[in-house]
Amino acid sequence: MRVPDVELLWWEGCPSTDTALSELRQALSEVGLEAIQVRMREISSDEDVRQAGFSGSPTVLVDGADVAPHPAEPAGLTCRVYRRRDGSISPTPDPMDVRDALRRAMAAGAA
Repeated sequence: MRVPDVELLWWEGCPSTDTALSELRQALSEVGLEAIQVRMREISSDEDVRQAGFSGSPTVLVDGADVAPHPAEPAGLTCRVYRRRDGSISPTPDPMDVRDALRRAMAAGAA
């Protein structure tokens, strides 16, 4: 089984970082990756935003790819809003999107 790189990008002004980390750890546990380390990267400047392609906090990356990309979102030091699969609005990614991204990354090494 391939172990993906998992990173949480966050901005200090976002109140959803802790919730996102908790939900991410739950998703990791559900797919059998509870032992891996989540890398935390604080985005604190416009330069950080540009380098990371940061579209808001929190952003979860699996192998460098956003688990819930939304190309129309502007980059910046801001809080992010997600639309979950059930249509609801949330300050964190849909756990199903996170689990699916993790499973795809794990399977990529098996091919």
